[in-house]
Amino acid sequence: MKQRFNDSNLSYNSFPQRAQWSSEVGFVFSMTAAAVGLGNLWRFPYMVGENGGAAFIIAYFTVLMLVALPIMMLEVAVGRLAMGNTVATYRKVHRWGAVIGWGVVSLTVVITSYYLVVTGWTLGYAVSSIIGNVKPFEEFTRGYASVWYFFIVVALAGVLLIRGVTAIEFISKLLMPLLLLIVIMLVLFARSTAGWAQAYEFLTKADYSLLKETRLWMFAIGQAFYSLAIGQGYLITYGSYIPPKVHVPRASLIVTLTETTVAFLAGWMIFPLVFTFGLAPDEGSQLAFVILPMVFDNIAWGGLLAVLFFSLFFAAAFSSCLAGLKVMVAAFAEEFSLGNAKAVHAVAALMIVLGLPSALSFTPLKCTLAGRPFLEVIDQLGGTNMVIVSGILGAGLFSWLVPHRGIRDALGTGSRYWYWRIVIAGRVILILGLILLVYALFK
Repeated sequence: MKQRFNDSNLSYNSFPQRAQWSSEVGFVFSMTAAAVGLGNLWRFPYMVGENGGAAFIIAYFTVLMLVALPIMMLEVAVGRLAMGNTVATYRKVHRWGAVIGWGVVSLTVVITSYYLVVTGWTLGYAVSSIIGNVKPFEEFTRGYASVWYFFIVVALAGVLLIRGVTAIEFISKLLMPLLLLIVIMLVLFARSTAGWAQAYEFLTKADYSLLKETRLWMFAIGQAFYSLAIGQGYLITYGSYIPPKVHVPRASLIVTLTETTVAFLAGWMIFPLVFTFGLAPDEGSQLAFVILPMVFDNIAWGGLLAVLFFSLFFAAAFSSCLAGLKVMVAAFAEEFSLGNAKAVHAVAALMIVLGLPSALSFTPLKCTLAGRPFLEVIDQLGGTNMVIVSGILGAGLFSWLVPHRGIRDALGTGSRYWYWRIVIAGRVILILGLILLVYALFK
């Protein structure tokens, strides 16, 4: 639909019905799977390692609760109100909104293109663990097996996306609790290692002088937005499938607390092992893939744990990929009047073309950008800088331009408390963002 929000279409019940999650629980599981994935198990530990340990965690948690959570609620509520894809939702906000909507979808295209590559790594390690041949990361990427796994992941995602949102919900409900259980088991093992004390220092005793650095806060904001999938169209798209009687703030808070718990557990799982094996915490994007094979080679029942962990690691990563791809598929299908299957095929082809440079980053071809692996450069650019810009811009537009009554209704709370909290947060973050932009340009 082309019309914008106005007094005659403020209720989400006035829009044509779409496929829906089965319940609030179904939405929570599906959104948790989308939010947790690689953002917490892969990206959070390596961001902590590269940005000062405990100081980064303080900045991250502060931004997460004060800024990211309210914006998450706002995006979900507007998606629920619009009941359309990301582009259509922004178009309803402003006459030029479609341009911004396509910008958000483009950002999701960039992020998902390398996300699929890392998901291919998890699949490769899952297969290697099953056949009892888990290799160090350098050996795993010595040939082109990682590229083939990237192709396989794209194909698997295409098959599942053709099945629709019910398939995504089923996979999420089945696998997320199992993954959490395995992570807790590995944390308990890490508790018994020699590096636990050093990891405790690294993760709990902050160098507070680092909190004065703008760079640290930028990475913390980027990770918080990345973790909750803010500014990437995920929340808008998933919100558009919410059924009636879902309490959006409650569901969003559950997702946030769950993903934060998993992120912190991942840190407590990884860093004791990093210090035990004498590795540097700032190993980079391959941190988890360097340390975990060493662990499984040196513990009892390591083979079985490797199979369970990497299989579920793949499942979590794959769920996140599905969320990003669903944003693109919904936009392509609805904006270009394509059937679901044709939209899936178009998105899959686009991912193969754009993801190939990232897939080749650690192969013998060593695809680099500015002297660094292509994948890491794109992750820092898209996963931090552009996510921040996209999240702030979206929050500002929604909090200023979407009619108040529509947002209140879509939150599903019957209370004004959450409404005013998220609207004020959206307006403040836009103003602060503009001030910081001006400061960065003229300092």
